[in-house]
Amino acid sequence: MLKKYLTKSPGQTKKLGQSLAKTLLRNRFRGKAIVLGLRGGLGGGKTTFLQGFAKGLGIGSRILSPTFIIVRRTGHFYHIDCYRIQKPQELLSLGFKEIVSVPQNVIVMEWADRVRKIMPKSTIWIDFKFISKNERKITINNY
Repeated sequence: MLKKYLTKSPGQTKKLGQSLAKTLLRNRFRGKAIVLGLRGGLGGGKTTFLQGFAKGLGIGSRILSPTFIIVRRTGHFYHIDCYRIQKPQELLSLGFKEIVSVPQNVIVMEWADRVRKIMPKSTIWIDFKFISKNERKITINNY
């Protein structure tokens, strides 16, 4: 299923993330981790969306992009930034297969298109397109 949204402010982008998190938790598939693959350019709204998504999961800590450490973990929530990943093998060496094999885990990956070959088939792909200073077109696929 494909869903498209146009957010007109960072607040709306956060609320969309929060709403998606709550929906996914309610409809969670048994036996599978939730994996989101975020795609879009710098300043596209990925981190803003992710802040709302984390809030929807009940995570109160501030969400920062883990660009230099690649993986940040808070309980069963994993935030992975693939911006610096050159080959999927680099992510595999960090235990990616083990992380996605735990059904309780929720994994959100920025720049996920860089490791598309190793992403689970059940990945929910979210594309971010910069429209104007505050507007973003957000497309959710495989949802």
